[in-house]
Amino acid sequence: MLLTCQLIHSMTETAQSVTLCTPLSMPSGGRCREGLSLRMTTVSFEKVTRCYLGADRPAVDALHLDIADGEFLVLVGPSGCGKSTSLRMLAGLEDVDDGVIRIGDRDVTHLPPKDRDIAMVFQNYALYPHMSVADNMGFALKVAGTPKDEIHRRVQEAARILDLEAYLHRRPKALSGGQRQRVAMGRAIVREPQVFLMDEPLSNLDAKLRTQTRTQIAALQRRLGITTVYVTHDQIEAMTMGDRVAVLKDGVLQQCAAPRVLYDEPANVFVASFIGSPAMNLQEAQLADDGVQLGGARVPLPRRVLTAVAAEGADRVVVGFRPEALETVAPGEPGLGMAVSMVEELGAEAYAYGILQGDHDGGSSTGGVTAGAGAGVVARVDPRTPPRKGERITLRLRADGTYFFSATTGERLPSE
Repeated sequence: MLLTCQLIHSMTETAQSVTLCTPLSMPSGGRCREGLSLRMTTVSFEKVTRCYLGADRPAVDALHLDIADGEFLVLVGPSGCGKSTSLRMLAGLEDVDDGVIRIGDRDVTHLPPKDRDIAMVFQNYALYPHMSVADNMGFALKVAGTPKDEIHRRVQEAARILDLEAYLHRRPKALSGGQRQRVAMGRAIVREPQVFLMDEPLSNLDAKLRTQTRTQIAALQRRLGITTVYVTHDQIEAMTMGDRVAVLKDGVLQQCAAPRVLYDEPANVFVASFIGSPAMNLQEAQLADDGVQLGGARVPLPRRVLTAVAAEGADRVVVGFRPEALETVAPGEPGLGMAVSMVEELGAEAYAYGILQGDHDGGSSTGGVTAGAGAGVVARVDPRTPPRKGERITLRLRADGTYFFSATTGERLPSE
């Protein structure tokens, strides 16, 4: 009993100080979406830096990012890239060592969380187990002294939007994972914030429910029109949900663009390898006669690429191509030779994984980029007649599907 009381007391303090931290007053001129008085606003990171004592590099290094009014922006990257730290600095849960964070016209860099007018949705839902769905959703308003009829109105409206009206009297233990996540969303919605912050909210869900819930979250955000910053390590989540996606690595922003732009125009080798499933094939090759040799075939280099490589004083270049840029051709025709080691059949699509054939050029594998023949390649193949494991096939590389990157810096080289 004592432990239960301590837990409830701890959760209540958390609700008041951090997770439930949105002022309830609404200035005139706020715009409405779906019947709620939801304001939209911009968010800006201006050269924001966060350093931890004893670390050999900043956790976030001079992050400069402008998020538009009503935009759904996704921060994505591998573990330790600084995405959650960036979100926590925006929420006021982490100190900012340098730079400025703005929400709308306000400098919130050093404001406490309760004064920032944000709502945060966590990975673990953070629901009170002894309260009903309705009480969970309205608890922040109750703590703030909001009139009961106003709490009821906001909870009912949020429940309607989230399709939770039939569950308002249930407790969290009687809900599925997806329903609990919607309750956490509802608790954020009733506070009518300027900005939604979501820290990997789908990580605890199974694959099928994750797909369903991410669709619901994206659709809800578009209906409400609230500026949203969403953190995930899953690039598929990022590409399917965000208006724009910001890719981070080692605390540094690599590229921020619409999902299609990231896929078609990656800024560097890291973005090219991180965005896309399966990932882009990346091969480091030796220059020879204005081209490179891959899998026994010669790939010519555009004049601008040759000029850029020469300006670096380099004699190697990284060639990139997506699995769909490879086409299977008849044996004996010119192309890249590949020995198939595995075929991934996904119903509507199939991918062949294999090893490039041909004379090895003496390269090595570094940083996810493999040099020369003997390199692993993924090709999209006809799902109705996929190759067999162990079969040798010939692939033609489409000229318009080829990318070139500096072997020195990793930056994409101009090819047109």
